[in-house]
Amino acid sequence: MPESPNIIIHIDWSGPHTIEDVALLNGPTDFGVYQIYGTHHVYGSDVLLYIGLAAKQTFATRLTQHGWCSGTPDPKRVSYYVGRLFGYETPDDETWCRHIDFAERLLIHAHSPAKNTQKELGGLEPDLWNVQVVNWRCYRDLLPEVTGARWTGRFDDLGYDKHYSTDHFKKP
Repeated sequence: MPESPNIIIHIDWSGPHTIEDVALLNGPTDFGVYQIYGTHHVYGSDVLLYIGLAAKQTFATRLTQHGWCSGTPDPKRVSYYVGRLFGYETPDDETWCRHIDFAERLLIHAHSPAKNTQKELGGLEPDLWNVQVVNWRCYRDLLPEVTGARWTGRFDDLGYDKHYSTDHFKKP
């Protein structure tokens, strides 16, 4: 199978925001990926609970649909981080939405947030083989960078027994 070109998705994170803050995020750049932090009965307080996307609706619309403040044991300590994709030029809407989807799926798979039920890559896995997500500024508990090369099954057949060796060099 021919390799697809590398896709590097840059995300500029901001936060922490309150639900009142995110209710105002209705502008033309208010689309992307978000993180929700709060209390979890097993993992403790102020932990990554959820990663989601706002691709066809703004952060304001999407995040106010969740109801996280009422569904947590410590509603006043729920915080939100929003991540906007950036680059040299804005892609067409279809590409932008696809990149948001790729970033969300790879970030969920790599970080396993407590409240995300869909953590597997599913049918997107081959599409993610050459995707790299680079997190900038306030990315909180996320890794600074995740790649499909590491977090997909792309190299599962490689095996750890294929170490480089000098055996192939001719000896005098």
